[in-house]
Amino acid sequence: MKSKGKSARPARNRSAAKAPSSVDRALALALLKKFRLIINVAKRHYRWVEEQCGINGAQLWVLWEIDHAPGLRVSELAAAMAMHQSTVSNLIEKLARAKLLRRARDDADQRVVALHLTAAGRALLKRAPQPARGRLHEALFNLPQHSLAALDTLLGGVLHEMNPDDRAPMHRPLAELLAGKP
Repeated sequence: MKSKGKSARPARNRSAAKAPSSVDRALALALLKKFRLIINVAKRHYRWVEEQCGINGAQLWVLWEIDHAPGLRVSELAAAMAMHQSTVSNLIEKLARAKLLRRARDDADQRVVALHLTAAGRALLKRAPQPARGRLHEALFNLPQHSLAALDTLLGGVLHEMNPDDRAPMHRPLAELLAGKP
């Protein structure tokens, strides 16, 4: 059974592993510094979004996606954001209460809900800090496919070494994770 609050299992026994050379250690530390910088840049961007717009970075990304595909369905939005549908539904609910988007039922099938920005939502998106999807998201989307594939493989290796026991955060908004929200 998983314990609440634990995000990773204890590290594997590495005593039998070869001690890293000074070059390996220096390179690992240089990479660690790059991860710190990536996290800091993303965190500062999301803080800037909240200060300028009064909504979080994930909510701004929702507005961006709907602006680029008016009439988007909740399931399509969840897929576009690589998030769980219930998480996206919560984001939509907050934005609808703030009158930044509206939900419209399909005449032919009342179960289908299409999402549209309101005038206030379009105005907020227009004045929002850019990139609206987030700095890390935009950087990843701008990388060539071969670089993304290599990065995916390498980060998979890092995750293997970290041995996380909870993968649910992979489907949560990065803005919430960086803000320390449970």
